[in-house]
Amino acid sequence: MPSSFTVAFVLGATPGKWARVWHERLVDVGLELVASEQDEALRMLRSGVADIAIVRLPIDRDVDGDRPLAAIPLYTERAVVVVPKDHSFATRTSVVMAELSKENQLPGDWRAATELVAANVGVAVMPQAVARALVRRDVTAKLVDDGPEWHVAVAWRDGSVDPHVEEFIGIVRGRTARSSRGTASSSEPTGAASEADQATVSAQKQTRPNRAQPRGKYPQGKVRRPQRPRKR
Repeated sequence: MPSSFTVAFVLGATPGKWARVWHERLVDVGLELVASEQDEALRMLRSGVADIAIVRLPIDRDVDGDRPLAAIPLYTERAVVVVPKDHSFATRTSVVMAELSKENQLPGDWRAATELVAANVGVAVMPQAVARALVRRDVTAKLVDDGPEWHVAVAWRDGSVDPHVEEFIGIVRGRTARSSRGTASSSEPTGAASEADQATVSAQKQTRPNRAQPRGKYPQGKVRRPQRPRKR
């Protein structure tokens, strides 16, 4: 069994919360977190340098026919527009895409785009988590109400029998230490595993008796005792 486990993660992802759970459960297996660009994270995963990658969908899962990639979506990121501090949008709470049509939108690498925004070259649309990671004093980020969305996912080499891979997937999906381990089947469509979990929780809530309801007409389980007749 390996004594270390490597997770590559993209800009804006925050695997630290999962790392803390890992260290609590697997004290003898070191966890290495490697900040990477998307393409590099996927290369590390396919070559075996990384055991898990936290990336943004979509990804090419079948580039390696022997070991295609499997992925489970974790959460969705909202879009923000990064503008200079003195921009007219800087005092706004949010904007819409139509308002950006008159702006010089900077494509490409988000790091480089942020540098150009600071130089008043244009504005840049990116995930909110990325903007937070690249925060600097001379720019600000505003939500784009109808902007694009990005889906962050955990990816691994399909067919892996490494129990540590299964353990990490269980951690990011919120399984407790006592729950059974096991990865989602690669035949599941993207997002099916997460949706199934949510549906199960919803069904349990519907069938479970609501113990928070007050008993009778007196809340919080208080019982009103009948008054005893007074002695004359």
